[in-house]
Amino acid sequence: MERQVAIIGAGISGLLACKYTLSKGFHPTVFEAKSSIGGVWTKTVETTKLQTPKPAYQFSDFPWPSTVEDDFPNQHQVFDYIQSYANHFDLLRHIKFNTKVLSIEYEGPSEEEMQSWSMWGGIGDPFGSKGKWKVIVEDAQSFSTEVHLVDFVILCIGRFSDIPNIPEFPPNQGPEVFQGKVMHSMDYAAMDDKSASDFVKGKQITVVGFQKSALDIAMECSLANGTEHPCTILYKKEHWNLPDYLPWGVPLTYLYLNRFSELLVHKPSEGFLLSLLATLLFPVRWAFSKFVESHIKNKLRLAKFGMVPKHSFHTEINSCLIPTVPEKFYDKVEEGSINLKKSKSFSFCKEGVLVNGEAQHLKTDLVILATGFQGDKKLKDIFVSPTFKDYIAGSLDATVPLYRECIHPRIPQLAVIGYSESVSNLYTSEMRCRWLTELLDSTFKLPSIKEMEKDVAKWDEYMKRYSGQYYRRSCIGALHIWYNDQLCRDMGWNPKRKKGFIAELFEPYGPLDYVSQ
Repeated sequence: MERQVAIIGAGISGLLACKYTLSKGFHPTVFEAKSSIGGVWTKTVETTKLQTPKPAYQFSDFPWPSTVEDDFPNQHQVFDYIQSYANHFDLLRHIKFNTKVLSIEYEGPSEEEMQSWSMWGGIGDPFGSKGKWKVIVEDAQSFSTEVHLVDFVILCIGRFSDIPNIPEFPPNQGPEVFQGKVMHSMDYAAMDDKSASDFVKGKQITVVGFQKSALDIAMECSLANGTEHPCTILYKKEHWNLPDYLPWGVPLTYLYLNRFSELLVHKPSEGFLLSLLATLLFPVRWAFSKFVESHIKNKLRLAKFGMVPKHSFHTEINSCLIPTVPEKFYDKVEEGSINLKKSKSFSFCKEGVLVNGEAQHLKTDLVILATGFQGDKKLKDIFVSPTFKDYIAGSLDATVPLYRECIHPRIPQLAVIGYSESVSNLYTSEMRCRWLTELLDSTFKLPSIKEMEKDVAKWDEYMKRYSGQYYRRSCIGALHIWYNDQLCRDMGWNPKRKKGFIAELFEPYGPLDYVSQ
């Protein structure tokens, strides 16, 4: 009997999960709330480009077409690439579009019995508990609901969509007192390109945030309005946003994405010798970070604009916070079509926004909140069980507790793909999907619940140590080879993928290193 697998979301992670579960003989059904595949790439800001060089952002068995020559393809090229992948592997027939998953509910052993388990699912087998997941879906056009019973659920719902993170304000200091318009970057990105351009034309605009969406939107506003109506960016903290991936002509991948770079940091479950080496090599790690910082400061003229961060680039890459700056962004700042204003807090008044409690308001017609999304809430809210909601949310002072960033030790017959971040989310999601389908195919078994929870705690400690306040992003960006090594050992693969000691130590790792076992 074919095992029925529900995959929620048809973004990159969902497509990969569909492809690899099919390859093992399972029967996947992908539920997608929208009318198209692609996840965050379905609709983005017009000027958005890929943030990772394309050699690191590709499917291991489906390279980029030769017609895409730019190292950072635009949104249309990325979407076409994803669409081609889905067509090549005939995935679309397994997807139910315009089908929103309202909730999932586990039907099987009681919660009391599950709490007594020492192994995941009772005996450590993906289907060992004999339970089923009830997936309740709604048709977006007819609003009718259906119930699907499945043997396993893979959540590929992402963390950068659907539930916007809206700042909270005291009474009479929020958007309700503002006579202009307030919107989230998600709603701006949903507009077609011409509508978005017409919408911002001639308006005094304030963009809140300093990550990729904020930078792209501010650039579009500056192009539409020039110095006549400058766009103001309100930001809390300066960041080491990259002008390129070639600091002083050296590929960044040779500084941060090879085995040598991972010898410079303390790793989860490392032995005494590796720990000693990481301690001794601290000056090298410091030097690498300063090397990259000097390039960014020089190329973007950060000191001139008062935009030099106080934290290190090493902290930035360990938090997966390294978007590339739009071309000529700081030229726009210099000419006056973009204003940068640091803001620990802001509130609304009738004619604009008040920054840091200043008496003089910032006159504004439109405020665009590029303040991110509540990915943890989306993950939590999909469960019916209050116990599972608490499990998946974890503690507020810890990362989301997923073993191998995929499996919650106390939630049976379910996996999460694409929540934890890396420098290249496609590459990481593909490795996780391959690991998961080998697990489903009984190639290996998981350790005990207690052992998994200990491992989760070690990764939590690592993320807090190197990501600082951003540890909840669950970023493995600067430790992806160590992470992949663990997946490979679980699957019985050789984790060493290069030819020769020097290549193994210094050559960057990427998707093509994992084409075969």
